Amino acid sequence: MKILVTTKRVSDPGAKIKLKPDGSGVVEDGVDMKPNPFCENAIEAAIQLQEKHGGEVVVVTVGGADAEQTLRAALAMGADRGIRIEGSDTALDGDLVARALAKLVEKEQPDLFLLGKQAVDGDSNQVGQLLAEYLGWPQATFASAIELTAGGKSAKVAREVDGGIETLEFDLPGVITADLRLNEPRFASLPNIMKAKRKTIDTTTLAALGVDSTLKVRTLGLEAPPGRQSGKKVADVAELVAKLRSEAKVL
Repeated sequence: MKILVTTKRVSDPGAKIKLKPDGSGVVEDGVDMKPNPFCENAIEAAIQLQEKHGGEVVVVTVGGADAEQTLRAALAMGADRGIRIEGSDTALDGDLVARALAKLVEKEQPDLFLLGKQAVDGDSNQVGQLLAEYLGWPQATFASAIELTAGGKSAKVAREVDGGIETLEFDLPGVITADLRLNEPRFASLPNIMKAKRKTIDTTTLAALGVDSTLKVRTLGLEAPPGRQSGKKVADVAELVAKLRSEAKVL
């Protein structure tokens, strides 16, 4: 079994970020960059499936040379090899990434494609669904449990929905996106970190994959949310209701 799984380099979710003066993006100088947390769940799921069923785990990212550090982190967790598709965060959207991954699938011919359900920087939650559509594959999103059945030829996926847990089963190949509740990603041991330095990372480009790099989504600008205002004390319930109606506009 071959499993493709994505990872994305994002700013530390716990870091305090600043916007560039022109609102074109986030200032990355001095900000720690880490693998996307949802991608780590997908990588852990891929490795667990490999440990149980055998096969190969190939981790994929789209980004510049700095993104190779994110690939090495996945290789240290246990992935077998990596692929980096050359790209820039400022010249990507979810659709372009999905089309690039679909072309990579044609080359790699995996049995299963695992992704984090979304990236914590853009929060678009689009790539997994678009990828499944372009491939014509069945999909299960927001997975909280994954089990391979029928001798590894199909997958049973539990996913959280508003009404509880929904269970889907479909024949492979297919696409699954991981939620945080799927597992607890492992820490890479020092021996595995050293082994990861010797594992192969191949590099390709959008042009080499035959992907049109035209974007369908353009970010016009970013702006910080308004600052938090100090609280106010009121004398009684009547004054509270009046302020909620006239100032907060919630009544």
